Amino acid sequence: MIILNAQDVKTTLPMKEAIEAMKTAYASLSNGTADVPQRIHLSIPSHDAISLFMPAYMKTESDEALAIKVVSLFPKNPSRGLAYIQAAVLVIESDTGRAIALLEGSTLTAIRTGAGSGAAIDLLARKDSKVLAIFGAGPQGKTQFEAACAVRNIEKIFIYNPTQSKSEKFVEEMSTINKNIHVAKTPKEAIESADIICTATGSKQAVFDDKDVKAGTHISAIGAYTPEMQELPIETVARSKIVVDSFETVMSEAGDIVKAMKANLISEKNIHAELGEIVLGKKVGRESEDEISFFKSVGNAVQDAVAAQVALKNAKKMKIGQEIEF
Repeated sequence: MIILNAQDVKTTLPMKEAIEAMKTAYASLSNGTADVPQRIHLSIPSHDAISLFMPAYMKTESDEALAIKVVSLFPKNPSRGLAYIQAAVLVIESDTGRAIALLEGSTLTAIRTGAGSGAAIDLLARKDSKVLAIFGAGPQGKTQFEAACAVRNIEKIFIYNPTQSKSEKFVEEMSTINKNIHVAKTPKEAIESADIICTATGSKQAVFDDKDVKAGTHISAIGAYTPEMQELPIETVARSKIVVDSFETVMSEAGDIVKAMKANLISEKNIHAELGEIVLGKKVGRESEDEISFFKSVGNAVQDAVAAQVALKNAKKMKIGQEIEF
């Protein structure tokens, strides 16, 4: 068995490769070559915590991927000097059932989630997009930033976070990728000239105003993964071309979609496509320079399985990771 720690995962899962892998993952969701059972929620009341078990299997003409991710959310961890979210991905050999690898899951999740947005930006954002706005200065915001810069020639970035010191730290850490990063003092400052908006927050209300979103903008939203959460104004959702990662999960889990439906501003018919349908050429992406495109993702276990496969292949080539008898 190979064990990849957080740094190993970063090294073996470069963003451009991860983006192409996510296109494969989304296509497999849309064409039925992925089997993704509903994730299991296991409550741990004595610690006010929850563990999620997320298995997935994918088979294409050229590859197979079988894995399960366990994500645990322990609210008391920060007071103990531990991360709130703990995660691990167990990779299983698809033709024997052997457990062959264990990967640090928080880093893998952040990269594959950013890469999912990168795939959407590549397929939906205007080709001449140059200004990027990021909401959320945490690990997910950072990979959203990296992914956008990987697929478009980004010349200017605005980062907005309610805690300005976190935005300033974001600028310091991410300037190695692109130095032209500005801390936005207000949401309006962040998006009024943005061609691409990425939201990666835990908000329960809209993080910007609909009137500040200009025509032709692409929005990738990866927060609001429960019906109670929200990142976009429902008016923005209503006037956008809506593309989702998985129709089934978004309809039940994505607060941005659920709240717009409850307000009767959209219906199921307003969901234009799954991103995988656009990858496969079954649906079109952007059709005009003025339309607003909105990619809504709540994440899917097949992304983890495919990302883990890429990381493992690169680890073997690079001779990275700790190998143990199992």
